[in-house]
Amino acid sequence: MLDVFAGCGGLSQGFRQASPRFTVARAVEADLMAAASFACTFGADTVYHGTIESWLHEEAVPQVDLVIGGPPCQGFSSLGKQDVNDARNRLWLQYAETVKRASPKFFVLENVPTFLSSPEFSLFKGMTERRRLLADYAMRPYLLNAADYGTPQVRKRVIVIGWRRGDDDPGIPIPTHENTWVDVRTALRGVRRKVSRTTLPSRSVIFDGIELAGPFTGAEIHVTRHYADLSLKRFAVIPEGGSRFDLPDDLKAPCWLAHTSGAGDVMGRLRWDRPSVTIRTEFTKPEKGRYLHPSENRAITPYEGALLQGFPPEHRWVGSKTSIVKQIGNAVPTKLGQSVAAHLLPYF
Repeated sequence: MLDVFAGCGGLSQGFRQASPRFTVARAVEADLMAAASFACTFGADTVYHGTIESWLHEEAVPQVDLVIGGPPCQGFSSLGKQDVNDARNRLWLQYAETVKRASPKFFVLENVPTFLSSPEFSLFKGMTERRRLLADYAMRPYLLNAADYGTPQVRKRVIVIGWRRGDDDPGIPIPTHENTWVDVRTALRGVRRKVSRTTLPSRSVIFDGIELAGPFTGAEIHVTRHYADLSLKRFAVIPEGGSRFDLPDDLKAPCWLAHTSGAGDVMGRLRWDRPSVTIRTEFTKPEKGRYLHPSENRAITPYEGALLQGFPPEHRWVGSKTSIVKQIGNAVPTKLGQSVAAHLLPYF
């Protein structure tokens, strides 16, 4: 398979977990440290570090059975500016060009829910019409919740599955955990709760001629932050499942005193017996959402975030703490990828 816009490898990790028959022929990723994490996990020779435009210009696209990938979603995300002129909104064009050149049996595209209602999705789907770039394919989008597929996290994503015209429509991946969501307690079982270390080990790797921190195992990114005394006092009075609304007035920020509704996840604490909220790119900051540990007075660590995304402990991570947290938050939950892969495997 080809993995474009591969990030740190969440989607490839899911496909590999489904079956060793899924192997990465090539991955393309523009972010240096995410590409390095992918290389250290799947092999140094698998990754092209650069933009997809550069890759399409510089390399011959290999013929593969499957193309997977998630074009950047910042232009569509409900958390962003939803800028219709954001150049990243057009990167599905390069994805479609990759599919055309690779001639796979299937393609899988992942994106945020708002992609479905965007003009760009209509244009992308139009590529499958007669005499267009993807005229040999049909496609169908599905809005899926990763929690229904074994991810210990509520995270809704669009999965577009494309197949060759004349072949059978594979249909929607069947939920595996629709009524039995995996909770935070299960995901973090065996993980040390008391964490004092705030720095990553001193280690470096050369990737694409550049020295970077890492690679690190999952256990090695189980590090916390240094918190101010005021933050620790706030954490101490927030109960499991609580948030800033549970703070006494003397511990509330002035803006919270003025706004007594909305933003209920700010300074929120996770619950042991439920899946986590969506893991985003700043999940180690309690002020960004419901990211406090269920019982400890700290935010979840990068390792705990990776586990809530489904990454196995042996996945390798490269970069600063900030970069690794961003890589994890941007990733496709591996269990969602695994379910899509298992659904498609019988068709090969």
